[in-house]
Order: sequence, then structure tokens, then C-alpha cells
Amino acid sequence: MKNNKLKKSVQETLNKKIMIRNIKFAAIMLIAATTMFSVISCSKNNDDDTANNILDVYVAGWEYNSSGKAVAMLWKNGATQSITDGTNHAEALSVCVAGNDTYVAGYEYNSSYKAVAMLWKNGTAQNLTDGTNTAYAYSVFLAGNDVYVAGDEKNVSGILVATLWKNGTAQRLTDGTNFAEALSVYVAGNDVYVAGYERNTRDNIIATLWKNNAAQRLTDGTNDAFANSVFVAGNGIYVTGYERNVNVATLWKNGTAQRLTDGTNGTSANSVYVADNDVYVVGSEINTSGKEVAMLWKNGAVQSLTDGTNEAYANSVFVK
Repeated sequence: MKNNKLKKSVQETLNKKIMIRNIKFAAIMLIAATTMFSVISCSKNNDDDTANNILDVYVAGWEYNSSGKAVAMLWKNGATQSITDGTNHAEALSVCVAGNDTYVAGYEYNSSYKAVAMLWKNGTAQNLTDGTNTAYAYSVFLAGNDVYVAGDEKNVSGILVATLWKNGTAQRLTDGTNFAEALSVYVAGNDVYVAGYERNTRDNIIATLWKNNAAQRLTDGTNDAFANSVFVAGNGIYVTGYERNVNVATLWKNGTAQRLTDGTNGTSANSVYVADNDVYVVGSEINTSGKEVAMLWKNGAVQSLTDGTNEAYANSVFVK
């Protein structure tokens, strides 16, 4: 019974993450309007357009077609590109651009209605899994000529295994004993960092950071906790997420937790970016009317991006 309840709880959390990504386009345009931010889930590559102060905005997401199927989508400066043909349900969850190449990570259901982890390069699909077991790709990162994708795949026992794909080859971050997911990947030099979570033997969900496949537990299991995003700057390893039971958005720097909220209202922290020694975190907080408000924290100081009239989420931040 306890396991069933936990699985339901974990699935509800996963559904919320997917729902947050579903409104990514609205969030991105809101943040870009501040002139400081653009939303790109990618490495910090500069190109000639950046030097000339021309900014392209790429958004990964999905849109339902007339048949009720979700079509994986890419928006570039508001122009729409359908990544899938709408035959099967598909969602694009992360985008990364380098030079003339655009990489999108996500998933698409096959004819057996199993989710297949996917990577699209310039619209051409690469299956990261064979469709035998359900799998998802959540985050893509480019480092030189290497393409890293973080996600998960179910094993034969039906347990999601946190997985990192490097150039299409899978590396298992967990052994499949406990439910686990990899939600964000960042590469710095020769080190590969992955943020996510893993359930322990007591059925608690632990916010986890993997460095070169070695796990670091960010929480002790007292409260269910999730690590949603990782960023490396200098000697600082920044991870953002939240502890669910106390409803606190959290930033971990080198494993030390900083609470971004006091727990009065439910909050989540979804993305972190560091620039010029300033730490930016975006997420959402439930106001007194029960509405989600898109939030930005800079060095711990909070700014509401929306007025709470309508539900809003901030899912990714990039600083130029």
C-alpha cells in the first residue's frame, strides 16, 4: 500500500513537472521581456549573433493537434516548427543550440504506447531507447563534440532508472533497485554533473547530484525532495529544487542548502544560472488565493514575475 501511494505521489510530481514544461513558451516570453533573460537549456556557447547583439530565442514544448495528440514543437523567435507528425503523442522538453545545429530532447510514444526517449538534431529523430520499456529524456547539454542527455528508463521490474546518454550510449546512474530520475545535466571540463532524485529503502525521495556517476545525497530523507537543475561556475556547484513536505524552494551550493522561502506557501525552484557571481533561480510560489506565481530569486532576493491573477510558472533561466 505504501509503495502504491508513493508511486502515485511520484507520478503526480512528474505530471506537475510536465505541466510546468507545457507552458514553457509563455514563461520564456515573460522572462525575455525583462531584457536580461532568455530561456535556453544549454551550454554557454557564444556566436557571432550574440556578439552583434542579435538574440534568437528557442523554445521546446508541444501543442495538441485536432486529433488530441501532442505534437513535439520547437519555436524559434515565435516561428513554429513541428518536430513530430502528430501520429503519436510526443513532447519536447529541452533545447540546446550550437552553431547551426539545434538539439531537442523529449519523448514520443510508439505504437505500443510506450514512451521512447528521443533526441532530435535539426528535426531528425534519434531514438535513445528501443521502445521496449518506457523512457524519458528531460535535458540536453553540448560539450565540444559530445551530446549529453539526462532522463530515465524503466527496467524489467518497472522501476525508472536514472540514465545519462552520451552520444546515444546509455550510462545507468542507479542500479534499478529504487525509483530514480535524472532531470538536468551540466558538463564542466571533464566532469559531468546530473541532478535528479532517487527513492531510498525507506520509500523517501532524496534530492541527488551525480558527479561522474557518483551519487551525492543533498537531503537526508526527512522530507521528500527533488533536484531539478544543476549549474557549475568556478568552484561552485549549484543545484536547485525543493523539499515537498515543507514546501520550500531550495538552492544547494556545494551541497549546503539555502532556503529561498520560509515554507508559508508552497514553492518550487526549477532552474539555476550563475553569472558574474550572481545566482539566479526561477520557479513558482502559491499565493494566498491558491494561484501559482512565477518567481525569480537573485542572490536570494525574490521578485514576482506575475501578479497572481492567472496561474504562471517560470521553468528556465539564462543570463546574458
